[in-house]
Amino acid sequence: MTQVHRSTGRFGLGLGLAATTTILWATLPIALKIVLLKLDSASIIAVRFAISAAILAVALGASGKLPRFADLNGRRWILLVVATVFLAANYHAYMLGLDWTTAANAQVLIQLAPLLFALGGIFAFGEYFNRVQWFGLAVLAVGLALFSWDQLSAFIDELDRYLAGSAMIVVAAVTWAVYGMAQKQLLLWWPSPSIMLCLYAGCALLFAPWTDVVAVARLDPMTLATLLYCSLNTLVAYGCFAESLAHWEASRVSAVLALTPLTTLVLVWVTSQVAPAWIEPERLGWSSLAGAGLVVVGSVLVSLGQRSGHASSAPDSSKLLSESPSSHRD
Repeated sequence: MTQVHRSTGRFGLGLGLAATTTILWATLPIALKIVLLKLDSASIIAVRFAISAAILAVALGASGKLPRFADLNGRRWILLVVATVFLAANYHAYMLGLDWTTAANAQVLIQLAPLLFALGGIFAFGEYFNRVQWFGLAVLAVGLALFSWDQLSAFIDELDRYLAGSAMIVVAAVTWAVYGMAQKQLLLWWPSPSIMLCLYAGCALLFAPWTDVVAVARLDPMTLATLLYCSLNTLVAYGCFAESLAHWEASRVSAVLALTPLTTLVLVWVTSQVAPAWIEPERLGWSSLAGAGLVVVGSVLVSLGQRSGHASSAPDSSKLLSESPSSHRD
């Protein structure tokens, strides 16, 4: 019988770690919007990847767990290159979309990413959805449509910009799904930290030619601190996410993380009231709020749907969602 991981069952710790990840992911687009006021997206991405790569390299070097490139053959190198290029494309598309639209819109639409990843897993890895999960996917699709329709009305005066931004977020979701499947296959030979170090370093090199070093050096302390927060966010969020899976079931972790869009909506409203110069209030009608709620409900159903079935030898599709790295939150 194949050995599988069992959580420790420490409910409070698992919930706290999952909630921390949710808050970190929810605050990230708000922080990025603040930095975008002073710095271009390519420079932001390059700095974030460089800092993440440096910290991870020090941590892995200290523990003697740096990647062993001798383990990679031609096919594995191709997978690593594909994962790097598509992760870079994911970050770039997300940043453009975030710049052209709102934090809430980006956070809701990016929920397509793990769902596209899971659907790709059905064809690439033999995963499957049960009826509850397919119903959850339908609910999520209706929620996205309802949210987007209401946003179209709210941004009628800036329709071209809104549509371009939304299209970029969808591109970000698609590229993340491709990256996620490539990384999942790489996990057969390398642990996740080794893969992420190569991806972070590779992406930093890809964006280096377009980095405005002078502009970064001239950032005011507030913006520089926010950029540092954005850089550390992914590492800390991913660490909390991975640790939460050690203490709590993957489906429950996914259900908590599905609350990220609503958490972002609340935090955007609070930030716009406290510091309106940093971020504008969202233009949300009842249809947008209802759509965002349906997106969350659909995500929860997809995450928890597998739990309703009896044990079998079939792969766990909800775990596929939870095993995916946190980078799609950008």
